[in-house]
Amino acid sequence: MFHSITLALDMKGCPNRCKHCWMGWSPNGDMPEGDLAAAAADFAPFAETLEIDDWDREPDYSDRYRERWELCCQLSGPRPRQPHFELASVWRLVRDEDYAPWLAGLGVRAVQLTLFGGEETTDWYTGRRGAYREILQSMDILLKNGIAPRVQVFVSKRNLAELPLVEALIKKLDLDRRCREIGREFSCFVHQGSCDGGNRQFYDEWVTPEDLDRIPERLATGTLNHFRAGTLLEVFGRTEGELCRELLADESTFRYVSDDPVFFIDSSYDVYPNITTPSPIWRLGNWKRDGAKAVLDAYVDSRSIAQRTRLTVPVRRLAEAHGNPDSRRLFGRDEYIELLLHRYCTAAGQPQTAGTVVRPKAE
Repeated sequence: MFHSITLALDMKGCPNRCKHCWMGWSPNGDMPEGDLAAAAADFAPFAETLEIDDWDREPDYSDRYRERWELCCQLSGPRPRQPHFELASVWRLVRDEDYAPWLAGLGVRAVQLTLFGGEETTDWYTGRRGAYREILQSMDILLKNGIAPRVQVFVSKRNLAELPLVEALIKKLDLDRRCREIGREFSCFVHQGSCDGGNRQFYDEWVTPEDLDRIPERLATGTLNHFRAGTLLEVFGRTEGELCRELLADESTFRYVSDDPVFFIDSSYDVYPNITTPSPIWRLGNWKRDGAKAVLDAYVDSRSIAQRTRLTVPVRRLAEAHGNPDSRRLFGRDEYIELLLHRYCTAAGQPQTAGTVVRPKAE
């Protein structure tokens, strides 16, 4: 019996094809609404409390977002369902005038929006022309409804030179003052994200320590405040070379099993633990074909390729096979181990990660 289980069903998909997305790319589906109740009924006997969501990529993408929110609240429990995440569908914000008031009515006080620089660059990363203009339009809509926009910026060497454009936009739109006027504080931050999913394609352009000096002051200050850090290096991590040398002396293994697991269920009903990018090396089974018990048994027994590898192969071997002791790219320790694990599993002849995107040429 688990303490809790959270299920996130990719009911509708996502309107974007973001090149940095840690979830990777997969086809948009249109799962029947009845799947929510069926999944809840199948998994609930194995947990003290259950939480179920109708999305794992784009929140509220379905036209029935209100009804599905209510349904998920009814199906979750006995512990009360968590409040709406501080995430929203930009696609819907600019197309549905009732959406922002609905979010405000749920108690949402801030919504995170993602920029990569100027208009052309943000559209390119988001994978959808017009995305930048819709993000700016969304800021106005949110503020009019008492919701503060929070700006996150993903950075690599590719878009580092465009960070001043984001800082200038914050000043031009007067976001600090406008947020204060609705009783909120404006927040912004920069980070590199984890090197998984689509973001893995930017490994060659990953930030190094000297790049941090090029982060504009307003974004740097916002980053330190957001992460409650003293320096940007605390946020961006340590060099790959330093981590690699440390891991070369590490004989530890790890069991990726939690008493409060979160599972992604894609539109084909394949199930993955929420550890990193849903991909064949993390696949636990197919809910429709195998049932909840078999999927949960696979999780507990570490039967997915990645779980089994991490449980049985010392991290030293991962670093020996795929680490780079000369690299100055910056990573968090756990995220770097997951990158090495992905490389180790796929190099061993296992399937490549679903949703891998082709590396673009450097500009």
